[in-house]
Amino acid sequence: MPSYGFFVEFEAKPGKEDDVAQFLVDAKTLVDAEPGTLAWFSFRLGPSSFRIFDAFQNEEDREAHLQGKVREQIEARADELFSTFPTITPVNLLAAKLPSQVTE
Repeated sequence: MPSYGFFVEFEAKPGKEDDVAQFLVDAKTLVDAEPGTLAWFSFRLGPSSFRIFDAFQNEEDREAHLQGKVREQIEARADELFSTFPTITPVNLLAAKLPSQVTE
């Protein structure tokens, strides 16, 4: 069971909502290259509110993801896309149910 995760909160700048949605869709390709990221979900809560939840087996994998390509892209495009810098909250998972083989 994964024990570590992140909950990330994004608020799009006015007029940038579709760009943030596409940014999150495109980020999946970067996450796919991270063997330590066991689960990764991006989703929209409202017109300008977006979130990511991801899960990791250990602290080392979580830290590698935090310092990885998605973070680089968030930092590079923050001023363009987000009304404030995204809030990245580390979480400790209590329980999880994941399929043994996740398919698209």
